[in-house]
Amino acid sequence: MIRFGLRLAVAGGREALTRLIVIAAAVAVGSGLLLTTLAGVNAVNSQLTRYASVYPNASTAGDADPLLWSTREDYFHGKQIIRIDVAATGPSAPTPTGIPSTPGPGEYYASPALRDLLAAHPADELGERYPGRAVGTVGPAALTSPDTLLVIMGRTPDEVAALPTATKLTRVGDTPALPETTMNLILGVIAGGLLFPVLIFIGTATRLSAARREQRFAAMRLVGATPRQISMVAAVEATVAAVVGTAVGFALFYALRGLMAGIPFTGMPFFPSDMSLGVLDVLLVALGVPAGAAVAAQVSLRRVRISPLGVTRRVTPRAPSAYRLIPILLGLAVLFLAIGFRPPTSDGQTAVFLPALLLIMAGLVLAGPWLTMVGARILARYANRPDTLIAARRLADNPKAGFRAISGIMLALFVTSVAVGVITTIVANRGPAPVGSTEAGQVSLYLPEDAPAAPDTLFTELRSVTGVRSATAVRENPDWMSASEPGLIACTDIPSAYGRCAEGATVAEVATGLVPFRESASSARVWPSASVSLDDLPRLPVMSIVVDTDGSAAAVERTRTALEAAFPAFQVAPNVPGDFESEFANTLRGWEQLANVIIVASLALGGCSLAVSVIGGLTERRRPFSLLRLSGAPVRVVRRVVALESAVPMLAVAAVAIGMGLLAAHLFLRAQMDYTLVAPQPGFYVIVVLGLAACLGVIASTLPLLERITGPETARSE
Repeated sequence: MIRFGLRLAVAGGREALTRLIVIAAAVAVGSGLLLTTLAGVNAVNSQLTRYASVYPNASTAGDADPLLWSTREDYFHGKQIIRIDVAATGPSAPTPTGIPSTPGPGEYYASPALRDLLAAHPADELGERYPGRAVGTVGPAALTSPDTLLVIMGRTPDEVAALPTATKLTRVGDTPALPETTMNLILGVIAGGLLFPVLIFIGTATRLSAARREQRFAAMRLVGATPRQISMVAAVEATVAAVVGTAVGFALFYALRGLMAGIPFTGMPFFPSDMSLGVLDVLLVALGVPAGAAVAAQVSLRRVRISPLGVTRRVTPRAPSAYRLIPILLGLAVLFLAIGFRPPTSDGQTAVFLPALLLIMAGLVLAGPWLTMVGARILARYANRPDTLIAARRLADNPKAGFRAISGIMLALFVTSVAVGVITTIVANRGPAPVGSTEAGQVSLYLPEDAPAAPDTLFTELRSVTGVRSATAVRENPDWMSASEPGLIACTDIPSAYGRCAEGATVAEVATGLVPFRESASSARVWPSASVSLDDLPRLPVMSIVVDTDGSAAAVERTRTALEAAFPAFQVAPNVPGDFESEFANTLRGWEQLANVIIVASLALGGCSLAVSVIGGLTERRRPFSLLRLSGAPVRVVRRVVALESAVPMLAVAAVAIGMGLLAAHLFLRAQMDYTLVAPQPGFYVIVVLGLAACLGVIASTLPLLERITGPETARSE
């Protein structure tokens, strides 16, 4: 029977060959995407492991001389620079990963991206932060990404030991990976949003011409074939196509791996080698996908298993009921309750929000046929043309079949709408300072209690930088526990953009950076008077240095470089409001880009699923359509019937999924962060509209087949 099944699959005529090619293509796309998803998870884990190695744990085991190590962060044009200061205490000290030898005092290694930045910008903007000479390039083994900005500076043991985060290492490169629960959760949700349409596509393709195959298998049963033999033939047909498609999927993955690695899905690109597959990953796809296709083929024979005549029993299935909406309502109710009763711990919040979202996702799939039926009945009630009425009645009679091919689109649009809504809102509330605002041009350095005194020439040097408007020292308020603000400043030193003193005051209480937390700078702000006299103010320690610039990149970076040169041993680099927020926002935008990629991929898969479903439906219903044409219906009417049966559920599902996704995102944001949803950028809607238009185009491309297969000869009964 295996050889017979192979013959039917390969040499069973044009229809069998077409079915084989379509199934193989569907499996190729699906397996390629599955491989990319699995490789993406491995790539993220590799990134996290190398990032963790930048912040190693102290190790003193063994007889090797320790390596002194200190990591700190800096920024340039909003991009993070990781600086590692190292010093070998003896000849047996370990060497940092990614470089051939530990740099000595006055030497450094820079990553390729940082070397390009150093060469492209004046030394007073960046190069002077790293005095000494470059002796080499940091290799990929120490870099999180090809775009990572990393410098490994050689210093004396005493200099490194004086840094706040200095640690001793007798071995390097074995730091455990950073906790990846959140990252894997995000990737898991995203992979789920992509996996479902992939499985729908494969399942739809394997059911292509299911009715014709059932009739053929029923005929084989009538001449004596056993159910086991029929199952074997069907499994062989599906498995052959799935094996070919899986092999093509592996080829596509390895051919496009370099391009996929260059897309900054997580805010930074991957190395191509990071997009790797483990043995379990390969076995999962290589064995699981063909096995899944074989199972789908077995499911398609359920009527033949009843009896050979069971194929002819076509009855209208029972209409879905409104009880299918219960999971959606329960999920929304949980999110509503979480607004007033949010658990205090992260684990408790996860236990509330994740099940609520899963309930809504399951509810959308469960309620999809009911929503399709309701929409079809409404369409039938207001139909004023025969094609609309026929399409609506067919959808209402079997809404499960109409919804099946687009259920993956619904889930994917819901997941990505939630992700994009949450990300857009967080970026709007916690992103970098707006371009042109006072905060965007401010550079501040916060000094610890044991900080050395600022050089006498520092403020003169800062004020001489082109683009600097003012350079001010904020001193520590001795009564800060009972005062309204922690800092003190002479009223004559307050820049006009940051406010003014109360009437009659000479010293004011001010915020550390002259801008209160989570507020904006304001020239109308009135700072309260301080009890400290103007004569006593110079004797108080400086807690911060605030420099106001015109916001130009050159002025900001020259100011930052001057401050770093004046305080080279500080752990915290001079801060521009929005540095960390910009990095955080870029990471979120990376996830948003990934969500957009999933939308495009899901809609493309949905369009292919619909196309396969349309082709299968045309093949199985060509005789009824032929009779309809013989009764006088123009071919354009039949085309509109087919188009409406596919397009109406897809558009309705897209609207419901996006609306539910944004509602769930709003409820989550209100409960978790007390934010109000900020509508996604127009680009999100453009991507959705273009994707849906592409799906409609794919469906339209199948319609010319209708005229060829519904000719008068198809209506003959022999």
